[in-house]
Amino acid sequence: MPKLLTDFKQFLFRGNVVDLAVAVVIGTAFTAVVKALVADIVTPIIAAIVGQPNFGALKFTINGSQFAYGDFLNNVITFVSIAAAVFFLIVAPINALMSRRAKEDPDTKECPECTSAIPVKARRCPLCTSGLAPAAD
Repeated sequence: MPKLLTDFKQFLFRGNVVDLAVAVVIGTAFTAVVKALVADIVTPIIAAIVGQPNFGALKFTINGSQFAYGDFLNNVITFVSIAAAVFFLIVAPINALMSRRAKEDPDTKECPECTSAIPVKARRCPLCTSGLAPAAD
């Protein structure tokens, strides 16, 4: 039984589990901020243009069933805002950094015979088996 508890403790304190827990907490807080931004700033701006003061109150009824599409619109605006913020503030900068790093320190090169990607230190192409010049260290 103690080994099981030790293994569980190692699992919990692994870097990726702790990082994931922090990401969930930060993501939840970020969602609350963006939801407030949409509800308190973006929706009133759109309402001032369109003329509807509260999207959450938008609904229609068909055969006694009520469809609250205003709340759905608020959630779509929130989702698009969060997706845009994550893309422009996290994904795009990370992609730019990674592409710049890949150019600075490549880990593959092109085979001159078959043009496949092979490891930089390879002396023979694994696909066409042609000999290559030794890698410069």
